[in-house]
Amino acid sequence: MGEMTGGIAHDFRNLLAVIESGLRLAEKRADEPERVRAYIAAAREGIARGIELTSQLLAFAKHQELDAHAGDLNEFLRSFEPFLRYGAGPDASVKLELGSDIPHCLIDPAFLDAAVLNLVINARDAMSNGGEIRVITGRWVQATASPDPPGPGTYAYVRVKDNGCGMPSEVLKKAFDPFFTTKGEKGTGIGLSHVQALAQMVGGQIRIASEQGVGTTVDLLFPSIRQAT
Repeated sequence: MGEMTGGIAHDFRNLLAVIESGLRLAEKRADEPERVRAYIAAAREGIARGIELTSQLLAFAKHQELDAHAGDLNEFLRSFEPFLRYGAGPDASVKLELGSDIPHCLIDPAFLDAAVLNLVINARDAMSNGGEIRVITGRWVQATASPDPPGPGTYAYVRVKDNGCGMPSEVLKKAFDPFFTTKGEKGTGIGLSHVQALAQMVGGQIRIASEQGVGTTVDLLFPSIRQAT
């Protein structure tokens, strides 16, 4: 119960940080009405997403099914891009690299929001001197069985890649352990484990690769589904 509560608090803190960033920018640009309106609109959208996340969490607590439906990862990321940029902060840039011919997959918007924002904020924290966070989508085909997931099939993926400090192999092995953190008192140690849980709720998988001094890449893979005709 404590772990679940911490995960929920972590996601809401991320959303509130994005809303606060938008309002702060609006305050600084008080003499530019068009920009202020855009920042306020983004903050209002953040509030709406928080309300949606609350509804989904309540449904989950009552053992109801998630609101997962066929979706396009590219459309999702386009709509969520302002929040990813605010979440990255002023010292890190977010670059969207949206692939083509990406299969539709099951998406629960509220939980996917939380998962991708978590990964972007983790990437930001790994780059103390700033840098670029690449958010990439693509199609992944696994032709043969392997001892590690995913199994054979076609997948849509979201990849979050940074050029930050990276992790040595002994730290990477613990990356998904609940409450394990490399951020000292600033970290909760629930970010990646929570993202993993969110992905698995809709049948997805998460993979991570990291090299110390080079950066970290995290993939969220979702099985493709056929659209109704």
